Amino acid sequence: MKKKNLAILGSTGSIGTQALDVVRAFADRFEVSVISAYNSAELLIQQALEFKPKVVVIINESNYTTVKEALAHTDIQVTAGAEALVEAVQLEEIDVVLNAIVGSAGLRPTVRAIEKGKDIALANKETLVVSGELVMDLVKKHGVRMLPVDSEHSAIFQCLVGEPSPIEKIYLTASGGPFRGWDRGRLENVTKESALKHPNWSMGAKITIDSASLMNKGLEVIEAKWLFDLDIEQIDVVVHPQSVIHSIVQFQDGSMKAQMGLPDMKLPIQYALTYPERYKNNFRRFDFLEYANLTFEKPDLDTFRNLKLAFQSLREGGNRCCVMNAANEVAVEAFLHDEISFLGMSDVIEETLCHIKNTNNLNLDDYIAVDLESRKVARDLINKFKLKN
Repeated sequence: MKKKNLAILGSTGSIGTQALDVVRAFADRFEVSVISAYNSAELLIQQALEFKPKVVVIINESNYTTVKEALAHTDIQVTAGAEALVEAVQLEEIDVVLNAIVGSAGLRPTVRAIEKGKDIALANKETLVVSGELVMDLVKKHGVRMLPVDSEHSAIFQCLVGEPSPIEKIYLTASGGPFRGWDRGRLENVTKESALKHPNWSMGAKITIDSASLMNKGLEVIEAKWLFDLDIEQIDVVVHPQSVIHSIVQFQDGSMKAQMGLPDMKLPIQYALTYPERYKNNFRRFDFLEYANLTFEKPDLDTFRNLKLAFQSLREGGNRCCVMNAANEVAVEAFLHDEISFLGMSDVIEETLCHIKNTNNLNLDDYIAVDLESRKVARDLINKFKLKN
Protein backbone atom coordinates (compact mmCIF):
# COMPACT_ATOMS: atom_id res chain seq x y z
CA MET A 1 0.00 0.00 0.00
CA LYS A 2 1.35 3.41 -1.00
CA LYS A 3 1.77 5.71 1.97
CA LYS A 4 -0.22 8.94 2.00
CA ASN A 5 2.21 11.85 1.95
CA LEU A 6 1.48 14.78 4.27
CA ALA A 7 2.47 18.39 4.83
CA ILE A 8 1.58 19.48 8.37
CA LEU A 9 1.50 23.26 8.72
CA GLY A 10 1.62 24.36 12.34
CA SER A 11 3.06 21.03 13.48
CA THR A 12 4.02 22.29 16.96
CA GLY A 13 0.53 23.51 17.90
CA SER A 14 -2.32 21.58 19.48
CA ILE A 15 -3.73 20.22 16.19
CA GLY A 16 -0.30 19.67 14.66
CA THR A 17 1.06 17.64 17.56
CA GLN A 18 -2.08 15.49 17.64
CA ALA A 19 -1.84 14.97 13.89
CA LEU A 20 1.68 13.64 14.41
CA ASP A 21 0.28 11.32 17.09
CA VAL A 22 -2.02 9.91 14.40
CA VAL A 23 0.95 9.52 12.05
CA ARG A 24 2.85 7.64 14.79
CA ALA A 25 -0.09 5.29 15.30
CA PHE A 26 -0.27 4.52 11.57
CA ALA A 27 3.36 4.76 10.53
CA ASP A 28 2.76 2.21 7.78
CA ARG A 29 0.08 4.44 6.20
CA PHE A 30 1.58 7.95 6.36
CA GLU A 31 4.76 9.77 5.46
CA VAL A 32 5.48 13.40 6.39
CA SER A 33 7.30 15.55 3.82
CA VAL A 34 6.81 19.03 5.30
CA ILE A 35 6.41 20.38 8.83
CA SER A 36 6.32 24.00 9.90
CA ALA A 37 6.12 26.16 13.00
CA TYR A 38 5.97 29.86 13.65
CA ASN A 39 8.24 30.15 16.67
CA SER A 40 8.63 26.81 18.52
CA ALA A 41 12.10 25.97 17.28
CA GLU A 42 13.04 23.31 19.83
CA LEU A 43 9.88 21.23 19.35
CA LEU A 44 10.13 21.63 15.58
CA ILE A 45 13.68 20.26 15.72
CA GLN A 46 12.53 17.26 17.78
CA GLN A 47 9.73 16.55 15.31
CA ALA A 48 12.11 16.84 12.37
CA LEU A 49 14.55 14.36 13.89
CA GLU A 50 11.75 11.88 14.53
CA PHE A 51 9.74 12.14 11.30
CA LYS A 52 12.58 13.09 8.92
CA PRO A 53 10.58 15.29 6.54
CA LYS A 54 12.04 16.56 3.31
CA VAL A 55 11.48 20.21 4.28
CA VAL A 56 11.19 22.07 7.59
CA VAL A 57 9.94 25.66 7.63
CA ILE A 58 10.38 28.03 10.58
CA ILE A 59 8.26 31.11 9.92
CA ASN A 60 10.00 33.39 12.42
CA GLU A 61 13.26 33.98 10.57
CA SER A 62 15.13 34.90 13.76
CA ASN A 63 15.01 31.18 14.67
CA TYR A 64 16.36 29.99 11.32
CA THR A 65 19.98 29.57 12.44
CA THR A 66 18.94 27.55 15.51
CA VAL A 67 16.92 25.09 13.42
CA LYS A 68 19.41 24.98 10.56
CA GLU A 69 22.37 24.17 12.82
CA ALA A 70 20.44 21.52 14.77
CA LEU A 71 19.53 19.70 11.55
CA ALA A 72 22.83 20.30 9.70
CA HIS A 73 23.85 16.65 10.04
CA THR A 74 20.68 15.49 8.26
CA ASP A 75 19.44 15.69 4.68
CA ILE A 76 16.48 17.83 5.76
CA GLN A 77 16.12 21.15 3.95
CA VAL A 78 15.51 24.04 6.39
CA THR A 79 13.83 27.19 5.13
CA ALA A 80 12.36 30.27 6.83
CA GLY A 81 9.58 32.80 6.34
CA ALA A 82 6.02 32.88 5.07
CA GLU A 83 7.05 32.67 1.41
CA ALA A 84 9.08 29.53 2.12
CA LEU A 85 5.95 27.86 3.45
CA VAL A 86 4.01 28.77 0.31
CA GLU A 87 6.79 27.13 -1.71
CA ALA A 88 6.97 24.03 0.48
CA VAL A 89 3.31 23.02 0.00
CA GLN A 90 3.95 22.70 -3.74
CA LEU A 91 6.20 19.62 -3.42
CA GLU A 92 5.06 17.11 -6.03
CA GLU A 93 4.89 14.13 -3.67
CA ILE A 94 2.48 15.76 -1.18
CA ASP A 95 -1.03 14.27 -1.22
CA VAL A 96 -2.66 16.15 1.68
CA VAL A 97 -1.83 19.49 3.28
CA LEU A 98 -3.06 19.66 6.87
CA ASN A 99 -3.33 23.37 7.64
CA ALA A 100 -3.27 23.95 11.40
CA ILE A 101 -1.83 27.46 11.25
CA VAL A 102 -3.51 30.01 13.53
CA GLY A 103 -5.21 32.97 11.86
CA SER A 104 -5.36 34.41 8.36
CA ALA A 105 -1.70 33.52 7.77
CA GLY A 106 -3.05 30.14 6.67
CA LEU A 107 -4.78 31.55 3.60
CA ARG A 108 -1.95 31.84 1.06
CA PRO A 109 -0.43 28.38 1.56
CA THR A 110 -3.91 26.86 1.33
CA VAL A 111 -4.65 28.63 -1.95
CA ARG A 112 -1.29 27.63 -3.43
CA ALA A 113 -1.72 24.00 -2.35
CA ILE A 114 -5.18 23.85 -3.95
CA GLU A 115 -3.79 25.32 -7.18
CA LYS A 116 -1.19 22.53 -7.15
CA GLY A 117 -3.90 19.88 -6.82
CA LYS A 118 -3.38 18.97 -3.15
CA ASP A 119 -6.24 17.83 -0.93
CA ILE A 120 -6.65 20.07 2.12
CA ALA A 121 -7.31 18.89 5.68
CA LEU A 122 -8.47 22.21 7.09
CA ALA A 123 -8.08 23.16 10.73
CA ASN A 124 -7.40 26.80 9.82
CA LYS A 125 -10.99 28.08 9.73
CA GLU A 126 -9.82 31.61 8.94
CA THR A 127 -9.01 30.50 5.37
CA LEU A 128 -12.73 30.24 4.64
CA VAL A 129 -13.74 33.10 6.93
CA VAL A 130 -11.50 35.56 5.07
CA SER A 131 -12.23 34.42 1.50
CA GLY A 132 -14.58 31.45 1.49
CA GLU A 133 -16.12 32.02 -1.94
CA LEU A 134 -12.73 32.39 -3.63
CA VAL A 135 -11.26 29.31 -1.93
CA MET A 136 -14.22 27.01 -2.58
CA ASP A 137 -14.32 28.11 -6.23
CA LEU A 138 -10.67 27.05 -6.47
CA VAL A 139 -11.50 23.70 -4.83
CA LYS A 140 -14.09 23.03 -7.54
CA LYS A 141 -11.86 24.31 -10.33
CA HIS A 142 -8.90 22.09 -9.38
CA GLY A 143 -10.95 19.04 -8.34
CA VAL A 144 -9.42 18.68 -4.87
CA ARG A 145 -11.07 17.71 -1.58
CA MET A 146 -11.58 20.11 1.30
CA LEU A 147 -11.65 17.86 4.37
CA PRO A 148 -12.75 19.59 7.59
CA VAL A 149 -10.76 19.02 10.79
CA ASP A 150 -12.78 21.19 13.19
CA SER A 151 -14.87 18.79 15.27
CA GLU A 152 -18.14 20.52 14.34
CA HIS A 153 -17.52 20.56 10.60
CA SER A 154 -16.12 17.05 10.67
CA ALA A 155 -19.36 16.00 12.37
CA ILE A 156 -21.47 17.54 9.61
CA PHE A 157 -19.19 16.06 6.95
CA GLN A 158 -19.51 12.59 8.50
CA CYS A 159 -23.30 12.91 8.69
CA LEU A 160 -23.43 13.75 4.97
CA VAL A 161 -21.24 10.89 3.69
CA GLY A 162 -23.45 8.70 1.49
CA GLU A 163 -26.47 10.94 2.07
CA PRO A 164 -28.16 12.07 -1.19
CA SER A 165 -30.86 14.20 0.46
CA PRO A 166 -30.38 17.97 0.58
CA ILE A 167 -29.73 19.71 3.88
CA GLU A 168 -32.60 21.62 5.43
CA LYS A 169 -30.59 22.95 8.37
CA ILE A 170 -27.46 22.36 10.40
CA TYR A 171 -26.94 22.92 14.11
CA LEU A 172 -23.43 23.78 15.21
CA THR A 173 -22.96 22.90 18.86
CA ALA A 174 -21.01 25.15 21.23
CA SER A 175 -19.77 24.33 24.72
CA GLY A 176 -20.53 27.89 25.83
CA GLY A 177 -16.98 28.29 27.11
CA PRO A 178 -15.92 29.13 30.67
CA PHE A 179 -18.39 32.03 31.00
CA ARG A 180 -21.60 30.28 29.93
CA GLY A 181 -24.57 31.92 31.67
CA TRP A 182 -22.66 35.05 32.69
CA ASP A 183 -24.09 38.53 32.08
CA ARG A 184 -22.15 41.59 30.88
CA GLY A 185 -21.63 42.81 34.44
CA ARG A 186 -19.75 39.66 35.39
CA LEU A 187 -17.74 39.77 32.17
CA GLU A 188 -16.44 43.31 32.67
CA ASN A 189 -13.47 42.29 34.81
CA VAL A 190 -12.62 38.76 33.68
CA THR A 191 -8.92 38.00 33.35
CA LYS A 192 -7.07 36.24 30.58
CA GLU A 193 -6.24 33.47 33.06
CA SER A 194 -9.93 32.68 33.60
CA ALA A 195 -10.70 33.02 29.89
CA LEU A 196 -7.98 30.47 29.06
CA LYS A 197 -9.62 27.78 31.23
CA HIS A 198 -11.86 25.99 28.77
CA PRO A 199 -14.19 23.45 30.44
CA ASN A 200 -13.89 20.69 27.81
CA TRP A 201 -11.12 21.24 25.28
CA SER A 202 -7.35 21.75 25.40
CA MET A 203 -6.41 24.26 22.69
CA GLY A 204 -4.01 27.07 21.89
CA ALA A 205 -4.44 30.49 23.48
CA LYS A 206 -6.05 32.27 20.51
CA ILE A 207 -8.74 29.67 19.85
CA THR A 208 -9.41 29.32 23.60
CA ILE A 209 -10.09 33.06 23.92
CA ASP A 210 -12.25 32.88 20.78
CA SER A 211 -14.21 30.07 22.40
CA ALA A 212 -14.73 32.09 25.59
CA SER A 213 -16.07 35.06 23.57
CA LEU A 214 -18.09 32.78 21.20
CA MET A 215 -16.15 34.26 18.26
CA ASN A 216 -14.89 30.75 17.53
CA LYS A 217 -18.48 29.68 16.95
CA GLY A 218 -19.01 32.73 14.76
CA LEU A 219 -16.01 31.77 12.65
CA GLU A 220 -17.40 28.24 12.40
CA VAL A 221 -20.76 29.56 11.19
CA ILE A 222 -18.98 31.36 8.35
CA GLU A 223 -16.81 28.32 7.59
CA ALA A 224 -19.87 26.06 7.48
CA LYS A 225 -21.63 28.35 5.00
CA TRP A 226 -18.80 27.90 2.48
CA LEU A 227 -17.89 24.28 3.21
CA PHE A 228 -21.43 23.01 2.75
CA ASP A 229 -22.81 25.66 0.36
CA LEU A 230 -25.53 26.85 2.74
CA ASP A 231 -27.68 29.93 3.10
CA ILE A 232 -27.32 31.74 6.42
CA GLU A 233 -30.91 30.75 7.35
CA GLN A 234 -29.81 27.11 7.21
CA ILE A 235 -27.25 27.55 10.01
CA ASP A 236 -28.09 27.65 13.70
CA VAL A 237 -26.02 27.49 16.88
CA VAL A 238 -27.02 25.65 20.03
CA VAL A 239 -25.08 25.62 23.30
CA HIS A 240 -24.37 22.05 24.39
CA PRO A 241 -22.15 22.17 27.52
CA GLN A 242 -21.16 18.50 27.48
CA SER A 243 -19.54 18.69 23.99
CA VAL A 244 -20.65 15.15 23.17
CA ILE A 245 -22.84 15.91 20.15
CA HIS A 246 -20.42 17.64 17.83
CA SER A 247 -23.05 18.92 15.40
CA ILE A 248 -26.37 17.95 13.82
CA VAL A 249 -27.74 17.83 10.27
CA GLN A 250 -31.48 18.13 9.65
CA PHE A 251 -32.81 16.91 6.30
CA GLN A 252 -35.86 18.04 4.33
CA ASP A 253 -38.07 15.29 5.75
CA GLY A 254 -37.29 16.40 9.31
CA SER A 255 -34.89 13.54 10.05
CA MET A 256 -31.74 14.49 11.95
CA LYS A 257 -28.27 12.95 12.10
CA ALA A 258 -25.79 13.74 14.84
CA GLN A 259 -22.15 12.74 15.18
CA MET A 260 -21.23 11.97 18.78
CA GLY A 261 -18.08 11.23 20.70
CA LEU A 262 -15.78 12.34 23.47
CA PRO A 263 -14.31 15.86 23.18
CA ASP A 264 -11.04 14.74 21.59
CA MET A 265 -9.61 16.25 18.40
CA LYS A 266 -7.69 13.13 17.38
CA LEU A 267 -10.80 11.52 15.90
CA PRO A 268 -11.65 14.32 13.43
CA ILE A 269 -7.95 14.70 12.61
CA GLN A 270 -7.67 10.98 11.88
CA TYR A 271 -10.85 10.96 9.78
CA ALA A 272 -9.63 13.87 7.65
CA LEU A 273 -6.29 12.13 7.04
CA THR A 274 -7.72 8.67 6.34
CA TYR A 275 -10.92 9.63 4.48
CA PRO A 276 -12.78 7.83 2.97
CA GLU A 277 -11.55 4.98 5.18
CA ARG A 278 -11.88 4.61 8.94
CA TYR A 279 -8.84 3.07 10.62
CA LYS A 280 -9.21 1.08 13.81
CA ASN A 281 -7.61 2.89 16.74
CA ASN A 282 -7.23 2.59 20.50
CA PHE A 283 -8.86 5.93 21.41
CA ARG A 284 -11.02 5.93 24.53
CA ARG A 285 -14.61 4.97 23.71
CA PHE A 286 -17.71 6.91 24.70
CA ASP A 287 -19.78 5.56 27.62
CA PHE A 288 -23.39 6.73 27.75
CA LEU A 289 -23.56 6.02 31.48
CA GLU A 290 -20.92 8.68 32.10
CA TYR A 291 -23.16 11.25 30.39
CA ALA A 292 -26.62 10.68 31.78
CA ASN A 293 -27.80 14.16 30.75
CA LEU A 294 -27.18 15.97 27.51
CA THR A 295 -28.49 19.54 27.64
CA PHE A 296 -29.04 22.34 25.12
CA GLU A 297 -29.44 26.10 25.43
CA LYS A 298 -29.86 29.13 23.19
CA PRO A 299 -26.71 31.29 22.90
CA ASP A 300 -26.89 34.77 24.43
CA LEU A 301 -26.08 37.01 21.46
CA ASP A 302 -26.51 40.24 23.39
CA THR A 303 -23.93 39.32 26.01
CA PHE A 304 -21.57 37.52 23.65
CA ARG A 305 -21.65 40.06 20.84
CA ASN A 306 -18.92 38.41 18.78
CA LEU A 307 -21.29 35.69 17.61
CA LYS A 308 -23.84 38.33 16.60
CA LEU A 309 -21.11 40.26 14.74
CA ALA A 310 -20.17 37.09 12.84
CA PHE A 311 -23.75 36.48 11.69
CA GLN A 312 -24.04 40.17 10.77
CA SER A 313 -20.80 40.11 8.76
CA LEU A 314 -21.89 36.99 6.89
CA ARG A 315 -25.22 38.58 5.99
CA GLU A 316 -23.55 41.75 4.69
CA GLY A 317 -21.03 39.82 2.59
CA GLY A 318 -18.25 41.46 0.61
CA ASN A 319 -15.18 42.06 2.75
CA ARG A 320 -17.06 42.05 6.07
CA CYS A 321 -15.89 38.65 7.30
CA CYS A 322 -12.30 39.45 6.33
CA VAL A 323 -12.43 42.72 8.29
CA MET A 324 -14.06 41.08 11.29
CA ASN A 325 -11.50 38.29 11.41
CA ALA A 326 -8.51 40.64 11.18
CA ALA A 327 -9.90 42.90 13.91
CA ASN A 328 -10.58 39.91 16.11
CA GLU A 329 -7.01 38.60 15.77
CA VAL A 330 -5.67 42.01 16.82
CA ALA A 331 -8.19 42.30 19.67
CA VAL A 332 -7.39 38.84 21.05
CA GLU A 333 -3.68 39.59 21.03
CA ALA A 334 -4.35 42.87 22.89
CA PHE A 335 -6.50 41.07 25.47
CA LEU A 336 -3.79 38.47 26.02
CA HIS A 337 -1.33 41.32 26.64
CA ASP A 338 -3.71 42.99 29.14
CA GLU A 339 -4.21 46.00 26.87
CA ILE A 340 -8.02 45.81 26.64
CA SER A 341 -10.81 44.12 28.55
CA PHE A 342 -12.70 40.98 27.56
CA LEU A 343 -15.71 43.05 26.47
CA GLY A 344 -13.37 45.54 24.80
CA MET A 345 -12.57 42.94 22.13
CA SER A 346 -16.10 43.23 20.73
CA ASP A 347 -15.85 47.03 20.80
CA VAL A 348 -12.67 46.94 18.72
CA ILE A 349 -14.19 44.53 16.18
CA GLU A 350 -17.42 46.50 15.83
CA GLU A 351 -15.67 49.86 15.35
CA THR A 352 -13.21 48.39 12.85
CA LEU A 353 -16.16 47.18 10.78
CA CYS A 354 -17.54 50.72 10.87
CA HIS A 355 -14.23 52.24 9.74
CA ILE A 356 -13.61 49.96 6.73
CA LYS A 357 -15.81 50.42 3.65
CA ASN A 358 -17.47 47.27 2.34
CA THR A 359 -16.36 46.12 -1.11
CA ASN A 360 -17.28 43.15 -3.30
CA ASN A 361 -15.75 40.93 -6.00
CA LEU A 362 -12.35 40.65 -4.31
CA ASN A 363 -9.39 38.60 -5.51
CA LEU A 364 -6.69 37.13 -3.26
CA ASP A 365 -4.56 40.28 -3.30
CA ASP A 366 -7.64 42.36 -2.42
CA TYR A 367 -8.37 40.16 0.60
CA ILE A 368 -4.78 40.44 1.78
CA ALA A 369 -4.93 44.24 1.43
CA VAL A 370 -8.21 44.42 3.37
CA ASP A 371 -6.73 42.20 6.07
CA LEU A 372 -3.72 44.50 6.48
CA GLU A 373 -5.83 47.67 6.48
CA SER A 374 -8.21 46.20 9.08
CA ARG A 375 -5.33 45.25 11.36
CA LYS A 376 -3.96 48.78 11.22
CA VAL A 377 -7.36 50.28 12.07
CA ALA A 378 -7.88 47.78 14.90
CA ARG A 379 -4.45 48.50 16.39
CA ASP A 380 -5.18 52.24 16.32
CA LEU A 381 -8.48 51.56 18.10
CA ILE A 382 -6.72 49.58 20.84
CA ASN A 383 -5.33 52.85 22.20
CA LYS A 384 -8.84 54.30 22.36
CA PHE A 385 -10.17 51.36 24.34
CA LYS A 386 -7.10 51.24 26.58
CA LEU A 387 -8.32 54.54 28.05
CA LYS A 388 -11.82 53.18 28.58
CA ASN A 389 -10.83 49.88 30.08
